[in-house]
Amino acid sequence: MDRTRPERKGRSLISRLAAAAARAILVALLIALPAMMLPQVRPDTTQIVALLALVAAMLTFVEYVSDYPSLIEFRDAPPFNRIRFFALFMSVVLMTLIARGAEAPTPLTGPLRGMGHSIGAAMDFPFSPVRLMVLAAPAEASETARDLIRSLAGLAYLISISTLVVFVALVRLLDWPLRKGAFNFFVNLPLFDPTTGGDVLLRLKRDSHFNVALGFLLPFLFPALLKVASIWGLAPNILDSQALIWTMVAWSLLPASLIMRGVALMRIADLIEEKRRRAYAQAELQLV
Repeated sequence: MDRTRPERKGRSLISRLAAAAARAILVALLIALPAMMLPQVRPDTTQIVALLALVAAMLTFVEYVSDYPSLIEFRDAPPFNRIRFFALFMSVVLMTLIARGAEAPTPLTGPLRGMGHSIGAAMDFPFSPVRLMVLAAPAEASETARDLIRSLAGLAYLISISTLVVFVALVRLLDWPLRKGAFNFFVNLPLFDPTTGGDVLLRLKRDSHFNVALGFLLPFLFPALLKVASIWGLAPNILDSQALIWTMVAWSLLPASLIMRGVALMRIADLIEEKRRRAYAQAELQLV
């Protein structure tokens, strides 16, 4: 009997618990960050944010502490989720500091506001997503509020584009997801059922094209949807700093996440197609 095996399992369980707890804390911190840093946040808003942060932390901990995921895709194919989280965290931190500087300036927020203004002005040209987002501002928005929207939109969109470039370079140059071993289809795509809907390869390519197309169109469609929702009184009040930050996060990083998923699915489809081609060639050689 191997007496060291239970000890190795114990170390593995402890490291998994520690990693899951660290991820849960980071997710909770990300959600609570704007409410903690922005001035003049109402107490009821703080309580709602704290509840959301706690729920998100619990879901993240349960998801990562288990052997098999149930919701999070590409859990065992780093750094897919790490890139997305880093982009999200950086966007929230920078936009929160810029929004805080509009109400309570500090030596740090001044240069960040200048950087955001420069980026927003450079990306604010006719028919650009940033221009459409500025046009989606309420009619009663002041010029200062529109300038803040332009700055946050330009910064968020630049971060989303940079995230896509980094991930595509990772796929093409570093052979993701095979760089650290074999890719487990069932663990990394828990929401994809390969037993329904015909050939897996065709479904992966179809889902890839759909995700990329939707991710490309969403930055242009989102401002229009926001404007329509405002007519019915369902749109968030983007004149509020906290609502503005999360609106910009959804507008910029959700499309980037969809495009990343589409690129990842196409990469998995290419791997399956290559494996099939090798299997067919080997079978033909055996027949000969």
